[in-house]
Amino acid sequence: GEEGMRVLLLLAPTIVAAALHSVRSGAVEEGGARCPGERWGSWPSPVGLTLGILCAFVGQVLAMLYQYARFRWATNATRIQPTPRPYAFSEAVATHVRQPGGVLMLVFYLSAYWMFDLMPCSYYSFEGGVRPHIVAAQIAIQDLLQYIMHWLEHKASPEFYKLSHKPHHRFTNPRWADAFNGSVGDTFTMILIPLFITAQLIHANVWEYMTFGASWSAWLVLIHSETAHPWDPLFKVLGLGTAADHHVHHKTFVYNYGHVIMWWDKIFGTYKDPSSVKQFNPGLQ
Repeated sequence: GEEGMRVLLLLAPTIVAAALHSVRSGAVEEGGARCPGERWGSWPSPVGLTLGILCAFVGQVLAMLYQYARFRWATNATRIQPTPRPYAFSEAVATHVRQPGGVLMLVFYLSAYWMFDLMPCSYYSFEGGVRPHIVAAQIAIQDLLQYIMHWLEHKASPEFYKLSHKPHHRFTNPRWADAFNGSVGDTFTMILIPLFITAQLIHANVWEYMTFGASWSAWLVLIHSETAHPWDPLFKVLGLGTAADHHVHHKTFVYNYGHVIMWWDKIFGTYKDPSSVKQFNPGLQ
C-alpha cells in the first residue's frame, strides 16, 4: 500500500501539469478568440451552469427520496453496523443541506469556474449527447484524484488531518446525511481540487458534465447510508463503491480511501472487505 502510493505520488506532478496546460487556454481558442456559443457580453451564458446546478439538485433530491423510502418502509433492511443510530429524517435533511462545505461551497465553485471562463471550451457546448464512456472517465479520474487527496489528508501530517478531514471522521457509524458533513478545508482538498483537475483532463460537453455531477454527488450520499443497498452485490463484482465499503473507512480509518470506485484501493493495497470487519453485521454479502 505505502509503496504503491509513493509511485502514484511520483506521477501526481505529471497529472497536475497536464491540467495546468489545459487551463492556460481555459475557454479561449487558438488565436485568442472566445469559445463559440452564447455569451452575455464578456461573460459566458449562465444557462448551462444553471441547468447543471439544477441537475445536481435533482440528483440530491432523488437520493434523499430513496433514503426516505428506505427509512420509512424498509425497516428490515440490513444495517451495515448493528449498533443503531436513531434520528429524525427531517433533521437529517436539514443537516445535509445546510453544510457550508457541501452544497453551498460546490455551487460557489461551479459558478466561479464557469463564469470566469476557466473551463475547457467543450464544457460550454450543448452539441452532442451523453457519451457513457466520457461520463465513466470523469467518475474514474475524479475518484482516483479523491483517493490521492484522501490518502494525503490522512498521511501528510497530523496537523493537516486535524484541520481538514478529522471533523468528518467523528462519524464512525455514518448515515447518509453525513456525506458532506466535515469541514470547508476537507471539501476544498478532497472534492474541489479533484473536480478542477478532472474537468481539465476530460473534455466533456455540458450534458456529460451534468450527468457526471448529478450521479457522482448522489453516489457520495448513498455510500454513507447506514443500510446496504439492493445493488450492492453487483457493485461488489464490478469493484464499485458500496456503503459497506465506505463504512470500513469510517470504522478503521486506514482502509478504503476510494469512494465510488474500489479499484484504486485494490491496486494500491489499501482495500479491506467489509465482511472481514468483525464489528459489522455478519449478514453483509
